[in-house]
Amino acid sequence: MKISKQQEAWIDQVSNENPEALQIDGHDNAIIGISRKSGEPALLAYSEKRIIMNLVTFDGMSLEEAREFYEFNIAGAYMGPGTPVIVGD
Repeated sequence: MKISKQQEAWIDQVSNENPEALQIDGHDNAIIGISRKSGEPALLAYSEKRIIMNLVTFDGMSLEEAREFYEFNIAGAYMGPGTPVIVGD
């Protein structure tokens, strides 16, 4: 899957600002920006819709399967303070 130059720039910027920031494997094309909260390090922000559509398109899941997988394995996964932000859109 291809990502834009802007998405590459966001990944680079966040990794420079916050080495603890994590990415969601296989979903770089769902990055929609950088999340910043006062007093906390920068994190990558992802689109919920794009993640679900990636699961349908690239993993061959039905929409129902993708939503269930997303809720349990991605949205419900806390991996510490570097966990990315997911924006419901």
